[in-house]
Amino acid sequence: MISDPLTTQEPEDEPPTAGGPRRHGPLPAYLLPITADVGSEGRLRIGGVDVMDLVEEVGTPVFIYDEEHLVRRCQEARQAFGPRAAYASKAFLCKAMAALAHGEGLCIDVSTGGELAVALASGVPGERLVLHGNNKSEAELEAAITAGVGRIVVDSFDEIDRLAQVLSRPDPGQGGSLRPPPSVLVRVTPGIEAHTHEYVMTGQEDSKFGFGLATGAAAEAIERLRHPTSCVRLVGIHTHIGSQIFALESFQQTLAVLGPFFTDQSLEELCIGGGLGVPYVTGESAPSITEWAKTLRGAARAAGIGDTVVLSAEPGRSIVAAAAITCYTVGTIKTLPRVRTYVSVDGGMSDNPRPVLYGSGYEAFLPREAHALRPRTVTIVGKHCESGDVLVRDASVPEDLEVGDVLATPVTGSYGHSMASNYNKVPRPPVVFVRDGSWRVVVRRETYSDLLALDS
Repeated sequence: MISDPLTTQEPEDEPPTAGGPRRHGPLPAYLLPITADVGSEGRLRIGGVDVMDLVEEVGTPVFIYDEEHLVRRCQEARQAFGPRAAYASKAFLCKAMAALAHGEGLCIDVSTGGELAVALASGVPGERLVLHGNNKSEAELEAAITAGVGRIVVDSFDEIDRLAQVLSRPDPGQGGSLRPPPSVLVRVTPGIEAHTHEYVMTGQEDSKFGFGLATGAAAEAIERLRHPTSCVRLVGIHTHIGSQIFALESFQQTLAVLGPFFTDQSLEELCIGGGLGVPYVTGESAPSITEWAKTLRGAARAAGIGDTVVLSAEPGRSIVAAAAITCYTVGTIKTLPRVRTYVSVDGGMSDNPRPVLYGSGYEAFLPREAHALRPRTVTIVGKHCESGDVLVRDASVPEDLEVGDVLATPVTGSYGHSMASNYNKVPRPPVVFVRDGSWRVVVRRETYSDLLALDS
Protein backbone atom coordinates (compact mmCIF):
# COMPACT_ATOMS: atom_id res chain seq x y z
CA MET A 1 0.00 0.00 0.00
CA ILE A 2 1.29 3.45 -0.91
CA SER A 3 1.51 5.67 2.16
CA ASP A 4 1.33 9.41 2.44
CA PRO A 5 2.82 11.06 5.54
CA LEU A 6 0.37 13.20 7.41
CA THR A 7 0.61 16.88 6.69
CA THR A 8 3.28 18.42 8.88
CA GLN A 9 1.81 21.40 10.64
CA GLU A 10 3.79 23.15 13.32
CA PRO A 11 2.06 24.94 16.19
CA GLU A 12 1.63 28.67 15.74
CA ASP A 13 0.82 31.52 18.08
CA GLU A 14 -2.85 31.63 17.09
CA PRO A 15 -5.03 30.59 20.07
CA PRO A 16 -6.45 27.07 19.66
CA THR A 17 -10.01 28.37 19.89
CA ALA A 18 -9.57 30.96 17.15
CA GLY A 19 -11.68 30.58 14.02
CA GLY A 20 -10.49 30.54 10.44
CA PRO A 21 -9.24 27.95 7.98
CA ARG A 22 -6.42 26.58 10.13
CA ARG A 23 -8.80 25.39 12.82
CA HIS A 24 -11.02 23.71 10.25
CA GLY A 25 -8.18 22.18 8.28
CA PRO A 26 -6.98 18.57 8.54
CA LEU A 27 -5.94 17.32 11.94
CA PRO A 28 -2.34 18.51 12.57
CA ALA A 29 0.21 15.70 12.39
CA TYR A 30 1.86 16.68 15.68
CA LEU A 31 -1.29 15.64 17.58
CA LEU A 32 -0.97 12.04 16.37
CA PRO A 33 1.41 9.23 17.36
CA ILE A 34 4.81 9.36 15.67
CA THR A 35 4.22 6.39 13.33
CA ALA A 36 0.87 7.68 12.06
CA ASP A 37 0.50 7.87 8.29
CA VAL A 38 -2.24 7.74 5.69
CA GLY A 39 -2.75 4.94 3.20
CA SER A 40 -3.65 5.33 -0.46
CA GLU A 41 -7.38 5.42 0.33
CA GLY A 42 -6.97 8.17 2.93
CA ARG A 43 -7.33 5.84 5.92
CA LEU A 44 -5.25 6.38 9.05
CA ARG A 45 -2.59 3.85 9.97
CA ILE A 46 -0.67 3.70 13.24
CA GLY A 47 2.28 1.40 13.68
CA GLY A 48 1.58 0.08 10.19
CA VAL A 49 -1.93 -1.02 11.24
CA ASP A 50 -5.05 0.27 9.46
CA VAL A 51 -7.13 1.82 12.23
CA MET A 52 -10.45 1.07 10.53
CA ASP A 53 -9.53 -2.60 10.11
CA LEU A 54 -8.49 -2.79 13.76
CA VAL A 55 -11.72 -1.20 14.96
CA GLU A 56 -13.74 -3.62 12.86
CA GLU A 57 -12.14 -6.50 14.79
CA VAL A 58 -12.06 -5.14 18.36
CA GLY A 59 -15.03 -2.73 18.34
CA THR A 60 -15.43 0.65 19.99
CA PRO A 61 -14.69 2.44 22.21
CA VAL A 62 -11.02 1.46 22.14
CA PHE A 63 -7.71 3.01 23.18
CA ILE A 64 -5.08 2.47 20.46
CA TYR A 65 -1.46 3.04 21.53
CA ASP A 66 1.56 3.40 19.27
CA GLU A 67 4.15 1.19 20.99
CA GLU A 68 7.04 2.77 19.06
CA HIS A 69 5.96 6.19 20.33
CA LEU A 70 6.01 4.90 23.91
CA VAL A 71 9.46 3.37 23.46
CA ARG A 72 10.97 6.54 22.00
CA ARG A 73 9.58 8.80 24.71
CA CYS A 74 10.83 6.42 27.43
CA GLN A 75 14.25 6.39 25.81
CA GLU A 76 14.26 10.18 25.63
CA ALA A 77 13.41 10.44 29.33
CA ARG A 78 16.14 7.93 30.27
CA GLN A 79 18.72 9.79 28.21
CA ALA A 80 17.63 13.16 29.58
CA PHE A 81 17.53 12.32 33.28
CA GLY A 82 19.55 9.14 33.81
CA PRO A 83 18.84 5.91 35.69
CA ARG A 84 16.74 7.45 38.48
CA ALA A 85 14.20 8.90 36.01
CA ALA A 86 10.79 7.41 36.76
CA TYR A 87 7.71 6.96 34.63
CA ALA A 88 4.69 8.44 36.42
CA SER A 89 2.37 5.47 36.11
CA LYS A 90 -0.76 7.33 37.21
CA ALA A 91 -0.89 8.71 33.65
CA PHE A 92 -1.44 5.23 32.20
CA LEU A 93 -0.72 1.89 33.80
CA CYS A 94 -1.15 -1.70 32.83
CA LYS A 95 1.30 -4.60 33.00
CA ALA A 96 2.42 -4.07 29.42
CA MET A 97 3.15 -0.38 29.99
CA ALA A 98 5.07 -1.01 33.21
CA ALA A 99 7.16 -3.70 31.53
CA LEU A 100 7.85 -1.43 28.55
CA ALA A 101 8.98 1.51 30.70
CA HIS A 102 11.16 -0.75 32.84
CA GLY A 103 12.63 -2.36 29.74
CA GLU A 104 13.70 1.08 28.49
CA GLY A 105 15.56 1.80 31.72
CA LEU A 106 13.03 3.86 33.68
CA CYS A 107 12.00 3.47 37.28
CA ILE A 108 8.24 3.32 37.86
CA ASP A 109 6.49 5.86 40.08
CA VAL A 110 3.49 4.31 41.86
CA SER A 111 1.17 6.06 44.30
CA THR A 112 -1.10 3.34 45.70
CA GLY A 113 -1.00 -0.31 46.68
CA GLY A 114 -2.88 -1.10 43.47
CA GLU A 115 -0.32 0.58 41.23
CA LEU A 116 2.42 -1.14 43.22
CA ALA A 117 0.76 -4.53 42.66
CA VAL A 118 0.46 -3.97 38.90
CA ALA A 119 4.09 -2.90 38.57
CA LEU A 120 5.34 -5.89 40.56
CA ALA A 121 3.10 -8.26 38.56
CA SER A 122 4.68 -6.94 35.36
CA GLY A 123 8.11 -8.05 36.53
CA VAL A 124 9.51 -4.69 37.64
CA PRO A 125 11.94 -5.26 40.54
CA GLY A 126 11.02 -3.50 43.76
CA GLU A 127 14.26 -1.54 43.75
CA ARG A 128 13.13 0.19 40.52
CA LEU A 129 9.91 1.48 42.08
CA VAL A 130 9.19 4.82 43.75
CA LEU A 131 6.23 4.96 46.15
CA HIS A 132 4.24 8.19 46.34
CA GLY A 133 0.99 9.15 48.03
CA ASN A 134 -0.25 11.73 50.52
CA ASN A 135 -2.06 9.14 52.68
CA LYS A 136 -0.19 5.85 52.43
CA SER A 137 -1.74 3.24 54.67
CA GLU A 138 0.26 0.97 56.94
CA ALA A 139 -0.60 -1.91 54.63
CA GLU A 140 0.75 -0.02 51.60
CA LEU A 141 3.96 0.86 53.42
CA GLU A 142 4.28 -2.75 54.56
CA ALA A 143 3.85 -4.00 50.99
CA ALA A 144 6.38 -1.49 49.66
CA ILE A 145 9.01 -2.32 52.26
CA THR A 146 8.47 -6.05 51.77
CA ALA A 147 8.94 -5.57 48.02
CA GLY A 148 12.12 -3.58 48.62
CA VAL A 149 10.99 -0.44 46.79
CA GLY A 150 13.86 1.78 45.77
CA ARG A 151 12.44 5.04 47.14
CA ILE A 152 9.57 6.03 49.43
CA VAL A 153 8.53 9.67 49.11
CA VAL A 154 7.53 10.74 52.63
CA ASP A 155 4.59 13.13 52.60
CA SER A 156 3.50 13.81 56.21
CA PHE A 157 4.47 13.56 59.85
CA ASP A 158 1.81 10.89 60.32
CA GLU A 159 3.53 8.87 57.62
CA ILE A 160 6.85 9.15 59.46
CA ASP A 161 5.10 7.62 62.47
CA ARG A 162 3.56 4.87 60.33
CA LEU A 163 6.93 4.07 58.79
CA ALA A 164 8.45 3.73 62.25
CA GLN A 165 5.61 1.43 63.26
CA VAL A 166 6.09 -0.86 60.25
CA LEU A 167 9.87 -0.91 60.57
CA SER A 168 9.70 -1.79 64.26
CA ARG A 169 8.06 -5.11 63.44
CA PRO A 170 10.33 -8.09 62.63
CA ASP A 171 10.16 -9.38 59.06
CA PRO A 172 8.78 -12.93 59.15
CA GLY A 173 10.25 -13.58 55.72
CA GLN A 174 13.74 -12.89 57.03
CA GLY A 175 13.70 -15.11 60.07
CA GLY A 176 12.22 -12.44 62.29
CA SER A 177 15.08 -9.98 61.84
CA LEU A 178 14.44 -6.25 61.48
CA ARG A 179 14.01 -4.93 57.98
CA PRO A 180 16.81 -2.98 56.29
CA PRO A 181 16.21 0.79 56.31
CA PRO A 182 14.38 1.95 53.17
CA SER A 183 15.69 4.93 51.19
CA VAL A 184 13.36 7.90 51.41
CA LEU A 185 12.84 11.31 49.84
CA VAL A 186 11.04 14.16 51.60
CA ARG A 187 8.32 15.80 49.54
CA VAL A 188 8.71 19.55 49.87
CA THR A 189 6.06 22.11 48.91
CA PRO A 190 8.05 25.09 47.59
CA GLY A 191 5.23 27.64 47.49
CA ILE A 192 5.20 27.94 43.68
CA GLU A 193 1.87 28.44 41.92
CA ALA A 194 2.35 26.86 38.50
CA HIS A 195 0.38 28.19 35.55
CA THR A 196 -2.13 25.38 35.13
CA HIS A 197 -5.62 24.34 36.23
CA GLU A 198 -6.16 24.81 39.97
CA TYR A 199 -7.13 21.15 40.41
CA VAL A 200 -3.70 19.99 39.23
CA MET A 201 -1.61 22.60 41.03
CA THR A 202 0.36 20.96 43.83
CA GLY A 203 3.32 23.22 44.60
CA GLN A 204 1.52 26.08 46.34
CA GLU A 205 1.48 26.49 50.13
CA ASP A 206 -2.20 25.48 50.31
CA SER A 207 -1.75 21.88 49.18
CA LYS A 208 -2.60 18.46 50.57
CA PHE A 209 0.84 17.27 49.45
CA GLY A 210 4.20 17.47 51.15
CA PHE A 211 5.90 19.56 53.80
CA GLY A 212 5.82 23.34 53.46
CA LEU A 213 9.17 25.02 52.94
CA ALA A 214 8.19 28.44 54.26
CA THR A 215 6.54 27.08 57.42
CA GLY A 216 9.61 25.13 58.50
CA ALA A 217 7.76 21.80 58.20
CA ALA A 218 10.22 20.54 55.58
CA ALA A 219 13.21 21.22 57.83
CA GLU A 220 11.46 19.53 60.74
CA ALA A 221 10.66 16.46 58.66
CA ILE A 222 14.28 16.14 57.56
CA GLU A 223 15.44 16.44 61.16
CA ARG A 224 13.08 13.67 62.27
CA LEU A 225 14.06 11.37 59.43
CA ARG A 226 17.74 11.91 60.19
CA HIS A 227 17.31 11.01 63.83
CA PRO A 228 19.12 7.74 64.69
CA THR A 229 15.82 6.14 65.74
CA SER A 230 14.04 6.81 62.45
CA CYS A 231 15.17 3.52 60.80
CA VAL A 232 15.27 5.04 57.31
CA ARG A 233 17.98 6.28 54.99
CA LEU A 234 17.27 9.86 53.91
CA VAL A 235 18.71 10.36 50.41
CA GLY A 236 17.04 13.45 49.02
CA ILE A 237 14.19 15.84 48.38
CA HIS A 238 11.23 15.51 46.06
CA THR A 239 8.94 18.22 44.78
CA HIS A 240 6.10 18.40 42.27
CA ILE A 241 4.39 21.66 41.39
CA GLY A 242 1.53 20.45 39.19
CA SER A 243 0.49 18.94 35.87
CA GLN A 244 0.08 20.11 32.26
CA ILE A 245 2.64 22.91 32.67
CA PHE A 246 3.88 24.61 29.49
CA ALA A 247 5.98 27.40 31.03
CA LEU A 248 9.43 26.12 32.00
CA GLU A 249 9.82 29.27 34.09
CA SER A 250 7.68 27.61 36.77
CA PHE A 251 10.27 24.85 37.12
CA GLN A 252 13.11 27.38 37.13
CA GLN A 253 11.40 29.28 39.95
CA THR A 254 10.99 26.05 41.90
CA LEU A 255 14.70 25.26 41.72
CA ALA A 256 15.61 28.84 42.61
CA VAL A 257 13.48 28.57 45.76
CA LEU A 258 14.61 25.05 46.68
CA GLY A 259 18.30 25.53 45.87
CA PRO A 260 19.53 27.11 49.12
CA PHE A 261 17.50 24.74 51.28
CA PHE A 262 18.65 21.69 49.37
CA THR A 263 22.34 22.58 49.43
CA ASP A 264 22.17 23.24 53.18
CA GLN A 265 20.96 19.66 53.73
CA SER A 266 23.92 17.98 51.94
CA LEU A 267 21.68 15.41 50.28
CA GLU A 268 22.47 13.36 47.17
CA GLU A 269 19.22 13.38 45.19
CA LEU A 270 16.72 15.98 44.03
CA CYS A 271 13.62 14.94 42.10
CA ILE A 272 11.68 17.71 40.39
CA GLY A 273 8.62 15.48 39.86
CA GLY A 274 6.64 15.66 36.64
CA GLY A 275 4.09 17.99 35.13
CA LEU A 276 5.44 18.80 31.67
CA GLY A 277 2.51 19.70 29.43
CA VAL A 278 1.62 18.42 25.96
CA PRO A 279 -0.40 19.96 23.12
CA TYR A 280 -3.97 18.70 22.88
CA VAL A 281 -5.48 21.05 20.31
CA THR A 282 -4.51 22.94 17.17
CA GLY A 283 -2.19 25.85 17.99
CA GLU A 284 -0.75 24.51 21.24
CA SER A 285 2.93 23.67 21.61
CA ALA A 286 5.07 22.40 24.46
CA PRO A 287 8.75 21.84 25.25
CA SER A 288 10.18 18.38 24.67
CA ILE A 289 11.41 16.19 27.51
CA THR A 290 14.97 16.92 26.37
CA GLU A 291 14.38 20.69 26.45
CA TRP A 292 12.79 20.35 29.87
CA ALA A 293 15.80 18.47 31.23
CA LYS A 294 18.24 21.00 29.80
CA THR A 295 16.34 23.86 31.42
CA LEU A 296 16.21 22.05 34.76
CA ARG A 297 19.95 21.38 34.77
CA GLY A 298 20.71 25.01 33.99
CA ALA A 299 18.34 26.20 36.71
CA ALA A 300 19.85 23.75 39.21
CA ARG A 301 23.37 25.04 38.53
CA ALA A 302 22.14 28.63 38.84
CA ALA A 303 20.63 27.72 42.23
CA GLY A 304 23.96 26.33 43.47
CA ILE A 305 23.08 22.66 43.08
CA GLY A 306 26.22 20.85 41.97
CA ASP A 307 26.52 18.41 39.09
CA THR A 308 27.26 15.57 41.51
CA VAL A 309 23.65 15.72 42.73
CA VAL A 310 21.35 13.17 41.09
CA LEU A 311 18.72 15.39 39.44
CA SER A 312 15.78 13.29 38.35
CA ALA A 313 12.20 13.71 37.17
CA GLU A 314 8.97 11.73 36.78
CA PRO A 315 7.43 12.34 33.35
CA GLY A 316 4.10 10.68 32.68
CA ARG A 317 1.79 12.62 30.38
CA SER A 318 4.71 13.69 28.15
CA ILE A 319 5.54 10.02 27.55
CA VAL A 320 2.10 8.56 26.88
CA ALA A 321 -0.44 11.28 25.99
CA ALA A 322 0.25 11.65 22.26
CA ALA A 323 0.93 7.93 21.88
CA ALA A 324 -2.78 7.06 21.76
CA ILE A 325 -6.06 7.86 20.10
CA THR A 326 -9.53 6.79 21.25
CA CYS A 327 -11.98 5.54 18.65
CA TYR A 328 -15.75 5.72 19.10
CA THR A 329 -18.78 4.93 16.95
CA VAL A 330 -21.27 7.71 16.22
CA GLY A 331 -24.77 6.61 17.27
CA THR A 332 -26.88 9.76 17.08
CA ILE A 333 -26.63 13.15 15.37
CA LYS A 334 -29.13 15.65 16.72
CA THR A 335 -29.31 19.15 15.21
CA LEU A 336 -30.97 21.90 17.23
CA PRO A 337 -31.57 24.75 14.74
CA ARG A 338 -29.71 27.97 15.61
CA VAL A 339 -28.30 26.26 18.74
CA ARG A 340 -25.86 23.41 18.02
CA THR A 341 -25.50 19.90 16.64
CA TYR A 342 -24.94 17.09 19.13
CA VAL A 343 -22.96 14.06 17.98
CA SER A 344 -23.34 11.19 20.46
CA VAL A 345 -20.73 8.44 20.67
CA ASP A 346 -20.59 5.13 22.49
CA GLY A 347 -18.19 6.29 25.21
CA GLY A 348 -17.87 9.56 27.07
CA MET A 349 -16.94 10.75 30.54
CA SER A 350 -16.40 7.16 31.70
CA ASP A 351 -13.36 6.76 29.43
CA ASN A 352 -12.24 10.42 29.34
CA PRO A 353 -13.31 12.49 32.34
CA ARG A 354 -10.79 15.29 31.70
CA PRO A 355 -13.17 17.60 29.81
CA VAL A 356 -15.69 17.32 32.66
CA LEU A 357 -13.09 17.69 35.42
CA TYR A 358 -10.83 20.37 33.96
CA GLY A 359 -12.58 21.75 30.89
CA SER A 360 -9.84 20.14 28.80
CA GLY A 361 -9.92 20.62 25.05
CA TYR A 362 -9.59 17.93 22.37
CA GLU A 363 -9.74 17.63 18.61
CA ALA A 364 -11.75 15.07 16.59
CA PHE A 365 -11.39 13.52 13.15
CA LEU A 366 -12.48 10.56 11.03
CA PRO A 367 -9.84 7.81 10.61
CA ARG A 368 -11.49 6.83 7.28
CA GLU A 369 -10.40 10.19 5.80
CA ALA A 370 -7.52 11.41 7.94
CA HIS A 371 -6.54 14.24 5.54
CA ALA A 372 -10.07 15.64 5.31
CA LEU A 373 -10.92 19.26 5.99
CA ARG A 374 -13.10 19.74 9.07
CA PRO A 375 -15.44 22.66 8.31
CA ARG A 376 -18.39 21.48 10.41
CA THR A 377 -18.68 22.48 14.09
CA VAL A 378 -20.45 20.04 16.40
CA THR A 379 -20.54 19.13 20.08
CA ILE A 380 -19.36 15.58 20.74
CA VAL A 381 -21.07 14.02 23.74
CA GLY A 382 -21.08 10.65 25.45
CA LYS A 383 -23.87 8.23 26.29
CA HIS A 384 -24.06 8.94 30.03
CA CYS A 385 -27.05 10.39 31.85
CA GLU A 386 -25.37 13.75 32.43
CA SER A 387 -25.74 16.97 30.46
CA GLY A 388 -22.11 17.63 31.31
CA ASP A 389 -20.99 14.45 29.54
CA VAL A 390 -19.18 16.43 26.84
CA LEU A 391 -16.01 15.19 25.14
CA VAL A 392 -15.43 18.09 22.71
CA ARG A 393 -17.67 21.14 23.01
CA ASP A 394 -16.85 22.81 19.67
CA ALA A 395 -15.34 20.08 17.56
CA SER A 396 -14.29 20.61 13.96
CA VAL A 397 -15.28 17.58 11.90
CA PRO A 398 -15.65 16.70 8.19
CA GLU A 399 -18.88 17.77 6.50
CA ASP A 400 -19.84 14.18 5.67
CA LEU A 401 -19.80 12.87 9.26
CA GLU A 402 -22.73 10.46 9.66
CA VAL A 403 -24.26 7.91 12.01
CA GLY A 404 -22.15 4.76 12.11
CA ASP A 405 -18.87 6.58 11.47
CA VAL A 406 -15.79 5.81 13.53
CA LEU A 407 -14.85 9.10 15.19
CA ALA A 408 -11.46 9.50 16.90
CA THR A 409 -10.01 11.88 19.48
CA PRO A 410 -6.20 12.14 19.56
CA VAL A 411 -3.83 12.68 22.51
CA THR A 412 -5.81 10.39 24.81
CA GLY A 413 -2.93 8.26 26.08
CA SER A 414 -2.85 9.83 29.54
CA TYR A 415 -5.58 10.04 32.18
CA GLY A 416 -8.18 8.31 30.03
CA HIS A 417 -7.72 4.63 30.71
CA SER A 418 -6.25 5.37 34.16
CA MET A 419 -9.22 7.54 35.22
CA ALA A 420 -11.90 5.47 33.51
CA SER A 421 -14.97 4.46 35.49
CA ASN A 422 -18.06 2.27 35.21
CA TYR A 423 -20.51 5.14 35.56
CA ASN A 424 -23.97 4.00 34.38
CA LYS A 425 -22.42 0.50 34.48
CA VAL A 426 -20.67 1.06 31.18
CA PRO A 427 -17.83 -1.47 30.67
CA ARG A 428 -14.39 0.09 30.26
CA PRO A 429 -12.76 -0.04 26.82
CA PRO A 430 -9.86 -2.29 25.86
CA VAL A 431 -6.30 -1.09 25.32
CA VAL A 432 -4.53 -2.16 22.13
CA PHE A 433 -0.82 -1.74 21.36
CA VAL A 434 0.19 -1.48 17.69
CA ARG A 435 3.68 -1.87 16.25
CA ASP A 436 5.37 -3.00 13.04
CA GLY A 437 2.12 -3.87 11.29
CA SER A 438 0.62 -5.97 14.07
CA TRP A 439 -1.48 -5.36 17.15
CA ARG A 440 -2.16 -6.95 20.53
CA VAL A 441 -4.77 -6.42 23.22
CA VAL A 442 -2.95 -5.57 26.45
CA VAL A 443 -6.11 -4.83 28.47
CA ARG A 444 -9.26 -6.61 27.35
CA ARG A 445 -12.67 -5.03 27.13
CA GLU A 446 -14.75 -5.34 30.28
CA THR A 447 -17.93 -7.38 30.11
CA TYR A 448 -21.21 -7.28 31.98
CA SER A 449 -19.96 -10.35 33.85
CA ASP A 450 -17.01 -8.29 35.06
CA LEU A 451 -19.40 -5.62 36.32
CA LEU A 452 -21.32 -8.24 38.30
CA ALA A 453 -18.29 -10.10 39.60
CA LEU A 454 -18.01 -8.16 42.86
CA ASP A 455 -21.73 -8.25 43.70
CA SER A 456 -22.73 -10.74 46.37
